[in-house]
Amino acid sequence: MDDAEKEKRLLSHPQKGSNQIAVRSYNERLVLQLIREHGRLTKAEATRATGLSANAASVIFRALESEGLVLREEPIRGRIGQPSTPLRINPEAHHYVTLRIGRRSLELAVVNFAGQIVSRKHTRQPFPTPKLTLDFLDTELAEVLANAKVSRESVAEMAVVMPYELWSWTEEFGAPKAEMEAWRRFDPVKEVQNHVPWPVVVENDATAACRAELIFGSHTDKRDWIYFFVGTFIGGGVVLNSSVFSGRRGNAGGFGPMRVPDSEGGDRLVDHASLVVLEREIAAKGGNPFDLYDAEKGWHAFEDEAQRWIGQAATNLAHAIVSSLAIIDFEAVVIDGVLPAAIKKQLVDQIRQELENSDLQGVHMPRVEAGQIGADARTMGGAATIINAKYMNNQNISMN
Repeated sequence: MDDAEKEKRLLSHPQKGSNQIAVRSYNERLVLQLIREHGRLTKAEATRATGLSANAASVIFRALESEGLVLREEPIRGRIGQPSTPLRINPEAHHYVTLRIGRRSLELAVVNFAGQIVSRKHTRQPFPTPKLTLDFLDTELAEVLANAKVSRESVAEMAVVMPYELWSWTEEFGAPKAEMEAWRRFDPVKEVQNHVPWPVVVENDATAACRAELIFGSHTDKRDWIYFFVGTFIGGGVVLNSSVFSGRRGNAGGFGPMRVPDSEGGDRLVDHASLVVLEREIAAKGGNPFDLYDAEKGWHAFEDEAQRWIGQAATNLAHAIVSSLAIIDFEAVVIDGVLPAAIKKQLVDQIRQELENSDLQGVHMPRVEAGQIGADARTMGGAATIINAKYMNNQNISMN
């Protein structure tokens, strides 16, 4: 964005800092968050956006730079007074390992401080098991680190990103219940920690995707929004006050069980807006349902089935959106997932149309937008989860 647009957005949603030294870490997080959100930031912009004094902003800029979290850009010349020197995020400040456990695939990746996937290994499977997952980690970790040119000692932390309750809904995606029951007894932090030297955290995969969209995407024009991630099963997240709200048990935004007007196939959103629905239709026609997840092939081979699924998903997502708006007055809805760009655009357009034709009495029509991260959101979300905990302020929690 240009400087005028950035200035407008910085001042439209001010996040006030404090000039007391006791909350220095809060202010450092605040400024670092603004740098990340806007791409680059000068001290003058930071003082205007936060209300901090010029001296406080200077101290914070020096601290962030000395810690290696940010890099100086070339000074901006041609203005009155001393040239301004913007700072930007240093991608090499930290590296994180993400293990993504999906219902149809496993992925191991190294992600840097800017959210870029530096290296990865990916494998598909009809369903995951704890043994397959740990074997995959042991087999691929050394090569993933080598490809990223990152030593084990320089990795800051590791995130395991996975659906909660993997043992649930096994019939819906054709997994043997007996084997999936092993996940009920599997402690991901403890088990993975036995295989790696770093601290390990666990996050729900859809919540992690929402964090990636918020932290690594550009959403400075909104504060309260819903995020849907279309994968094997539909999931999502909730953003309040520009922070992800995960709820007491970490399940906020788990839209799958949300009830929608009963129609053929079921009365839950998961029964209509999940890719497993399209998988079954493709398989019934003799096709390979796993081609859905092959980015190179796209969805051209099953265009008719895809169009029917888009219509079904859009209708039911619109119902879910209206129900969500009745609870919180969200400004916007972001739709993302394991979808080709053209399919995602079609889905977004059709959801807008469905909402325009819906009864919106008592609620306001939200903006409906395509997500900016795409299929990598869950993997990048592992790093986003750690960055959020260590370097960002939760605007839903006061400083007191």
